Amino acid sequence: MTALGSLLGVLVGLSLGMLGGGGSVLTVPIFVYVLGFEAKVAIAGSLAVVGVVSLVGAGRHARAGNVEARTALVFAPLAMGGAFAGARTATLLADWIQLVLFATVMLAAAGLMLRPRGPSRLARERPPAAPWLVGMAAVGVGVLTGLVGVGGGFLIVPALVLLLQVPIKRAVGTSLLIIAFNAAAGFAGYLGQVTLPVPLLVGFGAAAVAGVLVGAQLAAHVPSRMLRRGFAVFLIVVAVWMLAQNL
Repeated sequence: MTALGSLLGVLVGLSLGMLGGGGSVLTVPIFVYVLGFEAKVAIAGSLAVVGVVSLVGAGRHARAGNVEARTALVFAPLAMGGAFAGARTATLLADWIQLVLFATVMLAAAGLMLRPRGPSRLARERPPAAPWLVGMAAVGVGVLTGLVGVGGGFLIVPALVLLLQVPIKRAVGTSLLIIAFNAAAGFAGYLGQVTLPVPLLVGFGAAAVAGVLVGAQLAAHVPSRMLRRGFAVFLIVVAVWMLAQNL
């Protein structure tokens, strides 16, 4: 594990710790364009790293009382089924198609980050969602996780707030727990399909865990609005570059 790889791992952890998401949208480009992995190896490796780091982050939120385990157990099983199916489907796709899909997801994530945040207000104005709608949202997030390796926090948090009436702080913590389940299911879908560089992933994951712990402490001292906007602009730049490379 090189010093550069460790530094990038810390960066991934910082994004998860400070934003409650964003780890996988950094990990896949790092694995492909910096460390030279093939797309499927990068996606499977991203799921492994982000799953572990999200579980650590969820543990910190749980100690603060910001994880609704019952809600996670409602949302996660369907999402996990979607993630496993998405991963199996992804093995049939060309690498460039997965990377184009991934870049498109990055642009969508950036768009959501640039929008004014008001999910708690919206949740109060909406009636509880029908169970079938919650189920469709869970499966959709899961399929996206398996196909392109994103944890889906930027989709899970709004879904929890708007569909299941979860307060925003608890939605962030609960989202991390769901991401951990999702990532595990998606990773299982890639087993036997790719050969992973385990020592490098372990080193990268350890650096990311350190980053998420530091990020959780820094989050209280950095203006979240400015941070989200800066990260969104960065995602747009990387996504456009990835589209240019693959199209």
